Amino acid sequence: MQWLKSFKYRGEAKDYLTILIGTLSYGFGFNAFILSNEVITGGVSGLCALIYFASGQLIPVSVSYFIINVVLLAAALKILGLKFLLKTIFGVFSLSASLSLFEIILKEPLIHDEPFMSIILGGCCCGLGLGLVFSANGSTGGTDIIASIISKYKDLSIGTALLICDFFIICSSYFLFHDIEKIVFGLIEMIVSTYMLDQIVNNKRQSVQFMIFSQKYKEISQRIINDLGRGCTILDGEGGYTGNQVKVVVVIAKVRESDSIFKIIKSIDKNAFISQGAVRGVYGEGFDQIKG
Repeated sequence: MQWLKSFKYRGEAKDYLTILIGTLSYGFGFNAFILSNEVITGGVSGLCALIYFASGQLIPVSVSYFIINVVLLAAALKILGLKFLLKTIFGVFSLSASLSLFEIILKEPLIHDEPFMSIILGGCCCGLGLGLVFSANGSTGGTDIIASIISKYKDLSIGTALLICDFFIICSSYFLFHDIEKIVFGLIEMIVSTYMLDQIVNNKRQSVQFMIFSQKYKEISQRIINDLGRGCTILDGEGGYTGNQVKVVVVIAKVRESDSIFKIIKSIDKNAFISQGAVRGVYGEGFDQIKG
């Protein structure tokens, strides 16, 4: 169907725009608050910061980030496949450009003599950026690729693999700066960034379930399918008190679509009985992939 293809293309374009905004947020936070305070974070960006300071600031983070990710992408292409890597490739190029842009614009910390506050703000910006990227089913490459490869061959979750990689990168900064405080700041940034990432991703993916009792169930279900592209299931029911036969429309949708569903129902049947409940996880077409 033509409208469905158009909806799919708009969704893809929105995902790539979200990834772009996310990488800009990350590039800004990393350069303005973290790198300028000589703090090493996790991930490949943290590894590239180590290279940057170890080289006497001769090798920009954006350059080493791009080179390392090109190598990782080449290795992962055969292992993980092109479909997995399409948005990752865009994320890598976008973040490399973002890091390069803010390296030119920001030459010194935005906040002077407040390293702790800078790390908190930097962690928020980076976490927000990564959350936007992941919520659009994208990736910025780096340790995400390494963790995915490890997870494919070892009985180790991606989250655990990422945590191990990040921990070793942050702690290795001691050999460069000989400063425990910078390690603590790096770990704090990782915690803040991870918390922000989780909040963005979970809020974006949170789903709700509607149970709609109405005599005009056909009109309601058709409007939801046509206007929102969401599937509906119609169940047979019987009133426990009256014994009357009823039809129940069941819809699972994203939280952001709730208002649209209420408006559709109200425009068709103001007397409809509606039950709305939060759903912990939804897997399948139009939602998350089935785990396992």
